[in-house]
Order: sequence, then C-alpha cells, then structure tokens
Amino acid sequence: MRHGRTSSNASGGLAGRQPVELDETGREQAVAAGARLRALPFAAVVSSPLIRCRQTLELALPDTEPVPEDGLVECGYGGWEGQSLKTLAKDPLWPVVQQHPSGAVFPEGESMAAMSARAVAAVRRWDARVDAEHGPEAVWAACSHGDVIKAIVADALGLHLDLFQRIVVDPGSVTVIRYTPLRPFLVRLNDTGGDLAALVPPKHSGPDGTRAAVSSDAAVGGGAGAAG
Repeated sequence: MRHGRTSSNASGGLAGRQPVELDETGREQAVAAGARLRALPFAAVVSSPLIRCRQTLELALPDTEPVPEDGLVECGYGGWEGQSLKTLAKDPLWPVVQQHPSGAVFPEGESMAAMSARAVAAVRRWDARVDAEHGPEAVWAACSHGDVIKAIVADALGLHLDLFQRIVVDPGSVTVIRYTPLRPFLVRLNDTGGDLAALVPPKHSGPDGTRAAVSSDAAVGGGAGAAG
C-alpha cells in the first residue's frame, strides 16, 4: 500500500526522504485502508523506514510490528526534495523524468533506474522469504511510496521503466501482486475501496492430500475470478 496523504502532498510539494507526516486526510485514508486490510492473515508486514509509512501502518494495522526495509524507501530526489512540483516542472530534467525516466538521475540524488532495481529486488526477496517460511498461499504487506510502487508494478507487468508514468498509485491505495514461479499477476491496482477478503487464495490440495504447486498459468478467457 502507499502511505496516506501528507502535508507535502496536499501543498503540491515533493517530500522525497524528508520526515513529512500524514495530514488529517492521510490519517483517515490509513484508517480506511486498515478496516479492509485487517481481514487478511498477514505472514509479514514490512515498511519503508520513513515516518509517513510508519504512521500509516500504525493506524492501518496497529497490532502488527512492521519490519523496516530500506529497499522500499522513497526515491532519492536529491536537490529536488522540498521544492514545489510547479517549480520542478520548469527544470530541464522534468521532461526526462516524464518521457525517459530510466535515464533520469536526480541532482545529488538517486537515479530512477537504481530506485526501481532496489525496490523490485526487495519485494522479490521478501516474497521468496515469506514463501519459504509460510508457503506460497501466504499473504504479506508492504507500505511504500508512489514512484516506488509504480516501479514494482511496471516490473510485474513486464513494462520498461520508461512506461511506468502511465501507472497511477494514489495515497492510501492498495495494489496487489501475486508472484508465481513463472510470472507475477497484477491482481489489483490503486484500489481505494471494497472488500479485500477475496485476496486470500483458496487452499488447493493434490490427490494425496499434499499441497498442490502454485500455477503460473493465466486463465484463458479470463477465468471465474476469486470466487471460482
């Protein structure tokens, strides 16, 4: 999930790694997300170390103890941090960020390609760990930032990073990816409402009662959905 709205989001600024906190709307978004998320049996909860993500999880999942994950921290925007988006839109780097983000390197900061690589690596590492410890049907949660989540979604969809600006991830939204041995599946994107209980996969057993392998096959024709 993305953290709730911050005072910087509301004012049109770029917080980056600054310690900005949730505003009232952001706190409401976190509580609303938690009302849906608490129905899920999370095997693990991890978080960007920044305070806005920690606050979001404190409100959304107060009974959990999130593990800090540096790989999910906000992109290092360097000299862009703290500036307004209107001002940054006049910077010569802005068109590169919009049209060719894989080539964007922020002044005194991080490249978008590096951000994508470490975020995707962190998510896949955690998914493999949860799978090994709890099985392929386990559900886990991560709280991070807009561009970071967009990069993870782009990877799941097999999209080049230059196309990730087509993806929208709002504050307080939930995005769901199911990883399998062959390919990831994007289950939900930018979800801000509705029941999440259907995200718990049914337990499938083989003929001998052992757990069947998770299928990487896509349902031709679309399948019957979560209830099928």
